[in-house]
Amino acid sequence: MTTTTHTTPQTAATGRAGISLPEKTGRILATAGGALTVISCFLAWTWTSAFPGDLTVYGYPGGLQWLVLVGGALTALFGLSSYGIKGLRWIAPAGTDAAIKLCALGTLLTVAYTAWAISNTLGGLVNLEPGGFVVIVTSLVAYLGARSLPFERPVTEPADPDDSWWDQTKHNIGNSWAVTKAAHAGGTPSPARALPAYAEILVITAVLAVALGVFTYGVTTPYQELFIGFLITAGFGFAALNKAGLVARFTALTTKHRNVALVGAFVAAAAFPLTQTDDQYATLGVNILIFATVALGLNIVVGLTGLLDLGYVAFLGVGAYTAALVSGSPNSPFGVHLPFWAAILLGALASMVFGVLIGAPTLRLRGDYLAIVTLGFGEIFRISMNNLDGVSGPDLTNGPNGVAGVPNVNLFGFDFGATHTIAGFAVGRFANYFLLMLLVTLIVIMVFRRSAESRIGRAWVAIREDETAAEAMGINGFRVKLIAFALGATLAGLAGAVQAHVNYTVTPDQYVFANAVPPNSAFLLAAVVLGGMGTISGPLVGGALLFMIPNKLQFLGEYQLLVFGIALVILMRLRPEGLIPNRRNQLELHKDLEAPAVLSKAGA
Repeated sequence: MTTTTHTTPQTAATGRAGISLPEKTGRILATAGGALTVISCFLAWTWTSAFPGDLTVYGYPGGLQWLVLVGGALTALFGLSSYGIKGLRWIAPAGTDAAIKLCALGTLLTVAYTAWAISNTLGGLVNLEPGGFVVIVTSLVAYLGARSLPFERPVTEPADPDDSWWDQTKHNIGNSWAVTKAAHAGGTPSPARALPAYAEILVITAVLAVALGVFTYGVTTPYQELFIGFLITAGFGFAALNKAGLVARFTALTTKHRNVALVGAFVAAAAFPLTQTDDQYATLGVNILIFATVALGLNIVVGLTGLLDLGYVAFLGVGAYTAALVSGSPNSPFGVHLPFWAAILLGALASMVFGVLIGAPTLRLRGDYLAIVTLGFGEIFRISMNNLDGVSGPDLTNGPNGVAGVPNVNLFGFDFGATHTIAGFAVGRFANYFLLMLLVTLIVIMVFRRSAESRIGRAWVAIREDETAAEAMGINGFRVKLIAFALGATLAGLAGAVQAHVNYTVTPDQYVFANAVPPNSAFLLAAVVLGGMGTISGPLVGGALLFMIPNKLQFLGEYQLLVFGIALVILMRLRPEGLIPNRRNQLELHKDLEAPAVLSKAGA
C-alpha cells in the first residue's frame, strides 16, 4: 500500500466571507479570542438567579458558562497548536484551521443562544451584566479571526476497505502524520512513531472515560436551555475533533485493539448507573439503550441487506407482548408465570416466527413495494392488538388497555425491582434494568458483528449493492433476505421482552409508525440513517440521540416532528453518510473523494 499526499502550503492571503485579514493576524485573533472567552466565563452574565444555572457569580462558571468555557478552551488550544508548538502538535494531526473555525463558530452560537435565552426569559438584553457583553465580543473576535484562515486541507488517498486492519491502521497513521507535517511546517512528511501497546490502551481508556462523562452530562442536564447549549457545543466540538484528525486516530487505535475497545466501552457504559443518585436519569438511560439496541437490529435489515422496512417496530411489540403474557401478568389469559430467561427466549422466538411469516410472502418484492408492505404489517399488528379485547376479537391482549402489571424480573434470586448496594453504590430499579439491557446489547452487538463478518454477511452486502448481480453469481437472494429479516426480528424481540418488564405495561399505542415520542418505526429508521448504515456504533449513537432529544425538548410540543424533519434534511445535505459512516457508503455519497486502490485491483 502506497500513500499519496498532495499538500498546499499555507499563505498569508485574504480571508473568506469578505473578511480581509492577514493569516497571521487572524490566527492571533482566534487564539486570543478563545482565551479571553474562557476568562469571560468567570464573570457574571446576568444580575438575577431567575435564569437557570445561576450566572450571577464572579469567579466560578455555572450552567451554560461551562459549555462556552469548553468551546473557548478548544479554540485557544487549536490556535496554539497551529503555531507548531511541539507539545501540542498531537492535538491536530490533520491540521488546525478547520478545527479552529468549527470551535469558534460553535462557541459563538452557544454565546448567542445564551444571550437570547436570557433576554427571552428575563425580558430583554438589559438583563445582561457587563460580563455577558464581554463574552459576546470575545467570541465574535475569535470567530472573525478564524474565518480569515485560508488554509486548504491536503488531499490524501483513502484507505482500502478490503485491506486487513493492520494495513488500514498503518495507512491511517501515515496519512495523519503526513498532513500534520504539511499543516504545521510545510515540510516533507515523516512516518509516525508507534506508541507502546499499553500506552495505546491507556489512550482508549481515557477517551472512553471522557465519552462517559459527556454522555452523563447530556442525559442529566436539568433544564432545556442547558441541553440545547450542550447539543451545540458537543456537535461542533465533535466536528472539530474530526477535522483535526483525532477521531481518525482514535478509530485506528480501536481497530488495532478491537476487543479491548469493546470491553472498555461496556465497562464505561456499566459505570453510568453508578453515577446516578436516583432513578430519574437511569430511567432515560435504560430506554435509550432499548431504542438504540432495536435500531442496531434494524441495521441488519436496512444497513447490511438494503431492505427498507417501515414496520420494524412491530417486532419489538411482538417480543414485548409475548413476554408480558407469559410473565405472570394478571391481565394475561394464560395464567402462567415463566422465569425471565424463558420469557425473553419466547419473545425472541415469537418475533423470529413473525419475521419468517411476514418475510416469506413479501421479500420477493423490492424497493418501494417492500416498504409499503412492511408499513402495512406494522399497522396490522397495532390494529390487531387493539381488537383482541374480547369484544372485537378473542380476549388475548386486553385491547387498547394493554397487558398491565408485568412483574419485575427475578433472575437467579436477584430482584431487579429492588435497590441493591454494589461496591458502596446504591443501584435502584432502573439502574438494574440498565445493566440487564446492557447485557442484551452486548449479545446483539456480538451477533451483528459475527454475522456481518461471515459468509452470509458478505451475501447481504452483495444483495444491497446489486441484487441482480448477486443472484447471477449464485447467491439465493430470497433465502439470504429472509435470514436477515428473521434475525433482525429476533433481536428486536429480545429488546421487547426487557421493555415489557421495564414499563410494567404493554399497550398498542407504543408501536405506531410515527409520532413525536420514540420508539416508532420512523425514528428507528432515522436512527440507522443518522448514525451510519452498516456500522455497529452508528445506530447506537443515532438511537441515543433520537431518543434523548425529544425527551429533553418537550417544550416544542407539536412542533417536534417539524424540527426533527428540518434537522434530518440539513444532515442529509451536509453528511448523508451519517455521523459514523461506513467507508463504502461514504465513497458512494461523496463523488469528490478518491476511490480506494481496491477498485483498480478489481479492475486488473
